[in-house]
Amino acid sequence: MSEWKRLARFDGPIVIIGFGSIGQGILPLILRHIDAPRDAITIIAPDDSDRAIADAEGIRFLQTALTRDNVRSVLEPILAGTPGFIVNMSVNVSSLDLIRLAQGWGALYIDTCIEPWEGGYTDTSKSASQRSNYSMREEALAVQAQFPGGKTAVMAHGANPGLVSHFVKRALLTVAADTGVDTPVPTDRSGWAALAETLGIKGIHIAERDTQTTARPKVRGEFWNTWSIDGFVGEGMQPAELGWGTHEKGLPEDGFRHDFGCDAAIYLGRPGASTRVRTWTPMEGPFHGFLITHNEAISIADFLTVRENGAVRYRPTVHYAYHPCDAAVLSLHELAGKEWAEQPVYRLLNGELTEGRDELGVLLYGHAKNAYWYGSHLSVQEARDLAPYQNATGLQVTAAVLGGMVWAINNPDVGLIEADELPHEDILAVAGPYLGPVVGEYTDWTPLDGREKLFPEDVDHQDPWQFRNVRVR
Repeated sequence: MSEWKRLARFDGPIVIIGFGSIGQGILPLILRHIDAPRDAITIIAPDDSDRAIADAEGIRFLQTALTRDNVRSVLEPILAGTPGFIVNMSVNVSSLDLIRLAQGWGALYIDTCIEPWEGGYTDTSKSASQRSNYSMREEALAVQAQFPGGKTAVMAHGANPGLVSHFVKRALLTVAADTGVDTPVPTDRSGWAALAETLGIKGIHIAERDTQTTARPKVRGEFWNTWSIDGFVGEGMQPAELGWGTHEKGLPEDGFRHDFGCDAAIYLGRPGASTRVRTWTPMEGPFHGFLITHNEAISIADFLTVRENGAVRYRPTVHYAYHPCDAAVLSLHELAGKEWAEQPVYRLLNGELTEGRDELGVLLYGHAKNAYWYGSHLSVQEARDLAPYQNATGLQVTAAVLGGMVWAINNPDVGLIEADELPHEDILAVAGPYLGPVVGEYTDWTPLDGREKLFPEDVDHQDPWQFRNVRVR
């Protein structure tokens, strides 16, 4: 591994929780780029189906499922006494409970989303508002306030949420340069928000099209996907959520505000996996994606909010617009048709993928040049050439995790921090070599293009970028 550039040194114990596609993918990147003793790394996972990867790398593997009852007793012997690093790549393990433990032990922390204990996404004893990502983020912000200046905990920092927040900043600077807005690089959230307002950004889509495919078709009764199926199904069954912009003329008929917190987002009274929106990427062009709830839809909208005398003057609409691989779309269709009764077999696609790419980026719209997409065009073959145990989707996530880990090691005492608060160029300098071509492209497309050819539609012709026009009915 000596040929790889070491980006940070860490002598304490590193615990990787979860060893699915992302846990497997981050391991070789840690070994390549973080100068850490192998015997100080431990993987904890509920099953040992992929233990051979850990064994081949000489890494300790502990097979156990972390629960509310055992999480402290399992982790304390490894992490107590020596400052360590919790790399949480799991599902069904509470991120906030892990963060609280990490703060008590003086450990660094990173995850890819704010995760509840098992059942938290679909707990019908809670209201839709209470089981939303908005609610989980508000709880995380409350924990953040409890540990000012504590050990660094990088929250929700995979590809999205995470990497896309850094894409947004680069895209804002590009649009500014191309529209004649002379601006220094902002240094805080008020500066970034002011820039977005000055540019007239009405909204941001996290626009992603996954075209990775296999040689054989999906099997009925199985859920296929290119990344965590537990994670995808869980978030897909949550309410659809989006940051709600000040240019919007009115709430959707099934839209609801929360009665607590920052008020940066709304939710719809339906699952994200059954809610579709219109969006655009350079390679795919226009397409329909799923409005799956994600933390970044809320955090970016909140981060770019401008207030005047306590009232919100400006905020963009922000949401995910995701077309997963075709096999996953068929799987979602089957899942919804069974009234959300999950398939008995999960198949995580990796080695059987034969072609395709994950086109992941941000579409900033409503400004003087209409819309600008910026992001990664990573193919499955490029991903395999860059790192082992990965497909294109996974490597976009693990590259961002690596960037967050390196930053946390080099900045160990900033407390809990969101992706939007991190210096974007520091993260992209680490992640960039693993993202394939990173490109930007303007488009004249709007969600009104091609509409009303077959039937009249209830659309807003005065403002193409109203959510009413973006949503697929």
